[in-house]
Amino acid sequence: MRILLLGKNGQVGWELQRALGVLGEVVALDRHRADTAYGELAGDLSDLDSLRATIRAVAPQVIVNAAAYTAVDKAESERALAHTVNALASEVMAQEAKRLDAWLLHYSTDYVFDGSGQAEWTETDTVAPVNYYGATKLEGEQLIQASGCKHLIFRTSWVYAARGNNFAKTMLRLAKDRDELSVIADQTGVPTGADLLADVAVAALQQALRNPLLAGIYHLAPAGETTWHEYASYVIDFARKQGETLKVTSVKPISTSEYPTPAKRPSNSRLSTAKLRNSFSLHLPDWQSGVTRMLMEALNK
Repeated sequence: MRILLLGKNGQVGWELQRALGVLGEVVALDRHRADTAYGELAGDLSDLDSLRATIRAVAPQVIVNAAAYTAVDKAESERALAHTVNALASEVMAQEAKRLDAWLLHYSTDYVFDGSGQAEWTETDTVAPVNYYGATKLEGEQLIQASGCKHLIFRTSWVYAARGNNFAKTMLRLAKDRDELSVIADQTGVPTGADLLADVAVAALQQALRNPLLAGIYHLAPAGETTWHEYASYVIDFARKQGETLKVTSVKPISTSEYPTPAKRPSNSRLSTAKLRNSFSLHLPDWQSGVTRMLMEALNK
């Protein structure tokens, strides 16, 4: 089986390079041109003609899209680029997947919802993005569905990875320099590791290849919930127990209104994963176990 992976150097793409290897040949690309067995190719989602040509050159049985425009605040001003990458490129991938009778595996976000209420969002709840990033990701979902291609779309939240920067590493860096940190306490969600996003998606894909009726949208996040303030406190407490010397003495809870950003953030990012767990017979770990593993790696470098 031949698999085309786009966004190979992102947080999730890096983990997918490892996880997809069990399924067959993986042609992994980022937006820069590279020599492959199928010619010199690039996976630049901002260049739709080049993207289509790349897919046609590889002719994969599975297209995995781990690339996206994810700068939530910049998306408010860079609207054309965000729309091209998150919506129009998704349409190109879906059209080509349909033409090839290939599967498309794609990642989306809890930002397709308005973030109201306290309940976990289900896959059938009404969508109503509160920022432009969320609007482009929702349009990408809808264009994939409209194409009629075989697809798995995984909505997730608060993504982090051991590789690169993330919220936890930022908190640790600031905790070494400051006496007090102020962290938002009225947004609730689930920190989700890129390794979990890769491993669960590949496990689901393996089953969907045998049973196309499993195609559709699924919510994917670990068990449990937390706030950014509780998340920061967990990270700092864990680091101290590991012997890290931190200057911080107080982690102050603040409201979203005290930390204005160009793009509005949803206050409720809880996702119900019942459909995913039941459809694929999967167990999802609690969010703390993934964060702990990531912190152990970060602290021991």
